[in-house]
Amino acid sequence: MTHPYFANDPRSMRQRMEAGDLYLAEDAELAVASQQAITAAHRYGQLWPEDRDAAELLLAELIGSLGEGVEIRPPLFVDYGRYITIGPGTFINYNFTALDVAPITIGADVMIGPNVQLLTPTHPLDSRLRRDKLEAAKPITIGDNVWLGGGVIVLPGVTIGENTVVGAGSVVTRDLPPNVVAVGNPARISKELA
Repeated sequence: MTHPYFANDPRSMRQRMEAGDLYLAEDAELAVASQQAITAAHRYGQLWPEDRDAAELLLAELIGSLGEGVEIRPPLFVDYGRYITIGPGTFINYNFTALDVAPITIGADVMIGPNVQLLTPTHPLDSRLRRDKLEAAKPITIGDNVWLGGGVIVLPGVTIGENTVVGAGSVVTRDLPPNVVAVGNPARISKELA
């Protein structure tokens, strides 16, 4: 049965989600894919302390594109995993949350502190649409050699330029250029880097 919001749209909810359009978050196909990713991320956390090789193989299956020499310390939380790209040499500390409803692209040699959240989902301001479980998402891009301090939150649609440092606990609500230090809530540029 076609949902009334999408009566004239033949696309699946996955196709709508991947296009960045409103979709039903409670779609059965998406729920299965998300549950598989949640289970794999949990299993990764169980394997990591005792069998690093097996954990790395599982991580390579979970993450859409994983560069050489990437280290992610568990626990790891994702929506799907397949929409995440991580460049080589990147280090991600404990308790990383990457809600990849839209693509999340993390460059090479990035350092991500503990408890960092990359949040692509958006929700309508119209309360009726939220009540009906509609959502969308905007991609996040983290440039090469970026350092995100512990507890940083990056909101939907944000791009952070290469070599930029974001101070611990900051909330990044808009794009940051390359080669700056940004801190606060919302994160503001406090210094330019040479």
